[in-house]
Amino acid sequence: MTLPTRPRIGLGVELCATPAGDFRHAPMEDHHISVLAGAPVRVSCHANRMRSIRAPGEINLMPAGSSDDWVEDDASRSVALRVPASLLRVAAEEMGLDPDRAGLEMRCHFRDAQIEHIAWALEAEARAGFPAGLLYSDTLGMALSVHLLARYRAPVAPRAGLSEPQLRRVRDHIEAHLDESLSLARLARVAGISASHFKTLFKRSTGLPVHEYVIQRRVERARALLARGDLPAGQIALEAGFSHQSHMARHMRRILGVTPASVRRSHSA
Repeated sequence: MTLPTRPRIGLGVELCATPAGDFRHAPMEDHHISVLAGAPVRVSCHANRMRSIRAPGEINLMPAGSSDDWVEDDASRSVALRVPASLLRVAAEEMGLDPDRAGLEMRCHFRDAQIEHIAWALEAEARAGFPAGLLYSDTLGMALSVHLLARYRAPVAPRAGLSEPQLRRVRDHIEAHLDESLSLARLARVAGISASHFKTLFKRSTGLPVHEYVIQRRVERARALLARGDLPAGQIALEAGFSHQSHMARHMRRILGVTPASVRRSHSA
């Protein structure tokens, strides 16, 4: 029996009555949740031949793209929820997560009172033809998605940046050539990768875009030279890699909150 689905949010609700037998969950684009609604069911897993009894209210969570095979020795009834991947992405953005890396982990035969509550509420709403309207269904769908990400989000491996030797070579090159033009292509050649790839990996490694990192190193070089007090500000600007003195002063105010003159005065006092 397939219950009505609100097309706007695409949150599928289905009441499933299945006989005993072999089952296969094929990979789907969306995430799938099944909550057992009837009597206990004896289950055998094809993968490890383990046998278990699935109790009423127990949940199976199948992430998008996953598959599984099992045998049920008894007829069963369950409420199945289909959570669109697009809805999970919206929930991830609301939670400040990277939507491209917000997946779910597979879980079988577990209890979760909040998921059960939402499943029964959506089943009742669907049976009645959605009398509460879109707002109610949307709210339940978003609440379910946020809860899934909060409790069952798949572990995310950190995105790799530059290797330690690559980063060391690039940093050393920047320090040795701060007074020269340091283009993205030039630094990418030092790292031995393409410019577009280098731009992404450098930011992952340092937390800063390449241009901003270079500017910050130039500001630090300028501050050190100003503190020595033996060179005019115009020459310091050029040796630190700035095109002119006002360029140096603007970036020192932005990054350090001080002017070149104040740096010099504080070290000459």
